Amino acid sequence: MEIKHILPSDIEKESFRIIKEELGEMGKVFPENLEPTIMRAIHTTADFEYADTMTFSEGAIEKAKDAIRRGAHIVTDTNMALQGISKKTLMKYGGDVHCFMADKDVAEEAARRQVTRAYISMEKAGKLKFPIIYAIGNAPTALIRLREMIDEGYRPELIIGVPVGFVNVVEAKELILETDIPYIINRGRKGGSGVTAAICNSILYNMDM
Repeated sequence: MEIKHILPSDIEKESFRIIKEELGEMGKVFPENLEPTIMRAIHTTADFEYADTMTFSEGAIEKAKDAIRRGAHIVTDTNMALQGISKKTLMKYGGDVHCFMADKDVAEEAARRQVTRAYISMEKAGKLKFPIIYAIGNAPTALIRLREMIDEGYRPELIIGVPVGFVNVVEAKELILETDIPYIINRGRKGGSGVTAAICNSILYNMDM
């Protein structure tokens, strides 16, 4: 087996070249606006199944970019995603990234009502006074509460729903697919905080596209 000697600065570029080449061998071609998001999800996971399971509402990428230009903030359900989402571009347009999972008031309210902190976090985020993009990579209960809030009249800018796991994960994603809110969903059990950050970054890195 031959080890490739690649400059550190070229590793990501070479990874994306390999991904695109292998997708081509599989006969998979994506619209120009969706390709960066699908490829970055694959790059983060080394899992080509994302080429088949990533699901986008009509105009989701463009609507996300428009929301960011209008100062949208991103709310996520893990501190790992919070750390992984590139904030430089977001802040240029007046936005920021938030995670309320570790907040004392969230923990206390979740314990009082016997629900998850993610469930309460969505309620707290819903009170923010600026446009919101939700980026959910861990907790299906966050998507469940968002669906309830939407049914009550709440209108987020976009929902990125890629929680990973086995309990209520598939079902929670399907709840968002039934709405008229713009979405980026990875159907099935796969996802996670890394994928969440990757999807956000694929949008932030390509604001000029």
